[in-house]
Amino acid sequence: MSTTLEVGSEHTRARGYFKNPWRKPRVLQGVTIAYLLWSILPVVIAVIFSFNAGRSRIVWQGFSMRWWTADPTDSILHDPQMQAALAQTYRLAILVVLISVPIGTLFAIGIDRWHGRPARGANFVMLLSFVVPEIILGTSLFILLTTLLTFVDLGTQAQTLGLAVFQVSYPAVIVRARLLSIGPEYEEAALDLGATPNQAIRRVLLPLIAPAILASVALVFADVVDDFVTVNALSGAANSETVAQKIYSASRASPTPEVNAAATVMLVTTLLMVSIGLLLYRRLTRGQTGGGVADLAQL
Repeated sequence: MSTTLEVGSEHTRARGYFKNPWRKPRVLQGVTIAYLLWSILPVVIAVIFSFNAGRSRIVWQGFSMRWWTADPTDSILHDPQMQAALAQTYRLAILVVLISVPIGTLFAIGIDRWHGRPARGANFVMLLSFVVPEIILGTSLFILLTTLLTFVDLGTQAQTLGLAVFQVSYPAVIVRARLLSIGPEYEEAALDLGATPNQAIRRVLLPLIAPAILASVALVFADVVDDFVTVNALSGAANSETVAQKIYSASRASPTPEVNAAATVMLVTTLLMVSIGLLLYRRLTRGQTGGGVADLAQL
């Protein structure tokens, strides 16, 4: 009797599964694993071939550090053009972070405190950069800089300005989300305890949104390092060429594993920045919900 009940229950579960396979997590797990493999395997293969002994990027010819340090002319350690491209990439990332994150943070605070139709309009314009294709933004900025703002030279200046305009939206969204999550209670409590508005912002609001600011720094830095469309549209002389442009140019000619090595450097840098931002965010937000208001009396 028990055996018959078990068989019947198994049959019922199987029939229910085939009627609705998404009810069980196996299909979703399979789709997730397949997607991760499809996304990660090409990257892993490209990283592996940066250590290839030969010039091929398809056929494995043995392990070597030739394209990293050993080759006297074509390794990233000795190739002046690749070193200049790496330097330009990180220069743009640092400059854009220094410009866009403070502006985006101030914009988020202003939108959070500014209500009405003008605020909604400004918020819509800010979010518009996520919807408009980057190729349109890059081309529009190129036309603007070459016809009206001719005092801005194509190259590092134009690239920094264009990337900063595009990247302001990221810290604005992240910081505003943080402001919405913490609410105005902490700052209002500080004002009730005798703090001036400047003290409330400097000693209460900024520490509370610091995790979001750090997360914005990591995200903007990583996104600028990988950017190609805007950088390519606003590039000028050869010294303004980034690693992304180098990779694109090399892929149309006869690329060597040196390109893989440079891409690996970019990948490691991006992952490192995102990991640091995530760790700092978790560290700074740990226990922040509990006793924040009680500490305001120290003002």
